[in-house]
Amino acid sequence: MTKREAIHEELKVLCQEGAKLAGTFQKNEEQHFYVDYQRWYTKALKAVASLAPDRHAEFRSYYEVDPKRKTLGYGTYVIQDYMKNVAPNSFNYPDFDVRKQTLNCFVNQLTILHAVGERIASVLADIEGELYAEIQEDGIAVARQLSKVSVRAAGALVGVLIEGHLQKVAGAHGVKVAKKNPTIADLNDPLKAASVIDTPAWRKISFLADIRNLCSHKKDAEPTKEQVEELIQGAEWIAKNVF
Repeated sequence: MTKREAIHEELKVLCQEGAKLAGTFQKNEEQHFYVDYQRWYTKALKAVASLAPDRHAEFRSYYEVDPKRKTLGYGTYVIQDYMKNVAPNSFNYPDFDVRKQTLNCFVNQLTILHAVGERIASVLADIEGELYAEIQEDGIAVARQLSKVSVRAAGALVGVLIEGHLQKVAGAHGVKVAKKNPTIADLNDPLKAASVIDTPAWRKISFLADIRNLCSHKKDAEPTKEQVEELIQGAEWIAKNVF
C-alpha cells in the first residue's frame, strides 16, 4: 500500500466513524457521545490541519466557541456548547433544538473531512514538490560551502543533484531512459528527443555534463572554481526552467 493509499484509507475510516456516530446521535441512541466525539474530533482535526490547512479554522469553528461571540442562538451555537450543556434562552428561542444544531455542526465537519479525501493526490504532490525543492536548495548550499574545500567534490555533488532532477522530469513526462543509473548525458538526449527541452537547453545541459564529468572522473586537468560555480548556477537554472 502506497503512502497515498494509506492516508486515503485512514480518512475513509475516519469518515465512516464520524458518519456512524452522527447517525446514532440523530437517533438519540448514543451512549458515550461525549467521549466518542472527542476522540473522533481530535483525529479529524489533525487530518484537516495537515491536508487542508485552508479549511482548518472553519472545521474548528463548528466545535469551538468563538471568543468574540456576543449572542447565543442560530448561527453561533456550536458543538462545544452542547458538551457543556449550554442552550440559548428559551424565552428568545422557544423552539431551539440543541441536538439538531449540534448535528448540523457535526455534519458540516464531516463534509469538510470528506472533501479533504478528494484532495489527497494534489496535496501530497504539493508536499512532495516542496520537499524536493528544499532538498535541492540545501544541496546547492552545501556544494557552495564544499567548493571552498574541494571544487572537485562540490562539482560531483552538484552533478548528482542535476541527475536527480532530470530523472524526476523524465518520470513526470513518461520519458524512458535506457540505463538504470543514467548520467546527465543519458537523460539529456531522451528529454530533447521527447521535446521536453529545446535545443538551447539541451546544449546548456550538455555543457554542464562536461563539467560534471571533469569533476567526477580522475583526469589530468583539474576543474576550476569558476567551472564549478558555472555548474552550480546551471543546477539552479535547471531547477527553475526544466520541469
